[in-house]
Formats: sequence, structure tokens, C-alpha cells
Amino acid sequence: MSSGSHEALQGQVEKLARRLRLPHLRAAAPEVLATARSQRWDPAEALRVLLEEEAEGRDTSGREMRRSQAGFPNHKTFHTWNEAASSIPQATQQALRTLEWVTRRENLVLCGPSGTGKSHFLEALGQQAIDFDLKVAWFKLEDLGNLMQRHRIDDSHTRAIKRVTKADLICIDDIGLLPASGDATEGFFRLIDAAYERRSLAVSSNLHPSSFDQIMPKTLATAAVDRLLHHAHVVLTDGDSFRLAEATNGKGMTSLNH
Repeated sequence: MSSGSHEALQGQVEKLARRLRLPHLRAAAPEVLATARSQRWDPAEALRVLLEEEAEGRDTSGREMRRSQAGFPNHKTFHTWNEAASSIPQATQQALRTLEWVTRRENLVLCGPSGTGKSHFLEALGQQAIDFDLKVAWFKLEDLGNLMQRHRIDDSHTRAIKRVTKADLICIDDIGLLPASGDATEGFFRLIDAAYERRSLAVSSNLHPSSFDQIMPKTLATAAVDRLLHHAHVVLTDGDSFRLAEATNGKGMTSLNH
């Protein structure tokens, strides 16, 4: 094939890839086709490589879209997690990181004092779930209150909760720092009830779930905790605050002397 014919063929591939909405194949085509020509690849091999580029590109784009939709607050991952420093037994950490409990629709409760790594570990699990091609939703307790308020006007809160439960893993962070509003309490119960034995919930709290009646009405707390703890892994954290220790040691702060 002459150089001009090869360039014309590349142009046709470009147009077809654009028409068929194959952006990753289109981006890879010039290099792949040049390599296929110089190394005399079988045409089927060139086609396989191009389709693989498209498939991998779509997988990556899908993960990034789900990561953005999840609403993670701090981009915490296991790359910055100090496994040895955590009070969570390492065997427990490793078992939770497999995320097999999510596929079994089991729940996770992380509870302990502030600064003991609950939120970091919870977000890292959520980030890893995205890498495992699962869908994740992230909330603070008051976010659920805001959700109830937005949808109470047209009585669409049931549909709103149903959309949330399309996620494979639903994370609720920092329960217990403040008393829960009535809307937040309602949203919390509605979400737990809707997800019960259908989706996995993972929550972090300064309080053990048995003490949730300190921040919400006892009747709702009892009903919510009953469903939350059924099929749940309860993990307790303890020790001094990581954040306080870093501040005491001068870490985590930016010097004012530049």
C-alpha cells in the first residue's frame, strides 16, 4: 500500500470512529495502524488492539464519572493510608478491602473517637469500590436532611431515596458529631429502610449505634439501628487523634515563613 493510500485509509478510519463515537479507538488509531503496517500484523490483531483501546478507555472514563458522581470529600485513598498506625486489626482491614461484604449486601459500621481514621478508611473503601467498577454514594447525615427538604415540596422524597439506592455502596460519614435535625433523621431512616438487604451501607460515627438515640428520637433510632446492624460488621477504632498528633508534631501545617 502506498503512503497516500495509507493516509487515506487512516482518514476513513478517523471519520468512521468519530461517526460511531469511538473516541479512544480514534485517538489510538494512528499509532496502532502505523505499528501494524511496519510489523505486518494480521488485520485481526490490529482490530483487536484498537477495540481493546476503546474498551479500556471507556472503562477508565466510566470509573472517573462514577468517582465524580459519588461526591467524595477529600480524595482519601489507600495510597495515603497508614495500615500499621490504625487501631483496626490488619486482618480486618484486608478483609474489608476485598469488598466481598459489599457483593453480599452487608453493612459496615466504623465507630470510635474523632481523629482515629474512620473517615479516611471509609472514603478509601469507597474509592476502591469505584476501582472495582461499583457505584458509590457519599453523604454526611445533614446531606440526607437537605435531600428530604428539597423533595418534600413535591412529595418526591421516595423517588429521591430510590435513586440513591441504585448505588452498590452508600457511605454516611461523621454521625454523632451534632444532634440530627428532624429531616436528617427521617432521611437516615428512609435510606436504611430502602437499602435493607438490597444494598450495602457503610457508616462512620463517634457513637456506637446503640447510642444513636442520643442524637435522634429513640423510636427512629431503634428502627434504623435494628436494620443497620442486621448483617453488619462493627469495627471499633481507638487511640489518640491522628490530626492532633500531626498538629503537635508540626505536620499538616504550612509554615508562614516563606
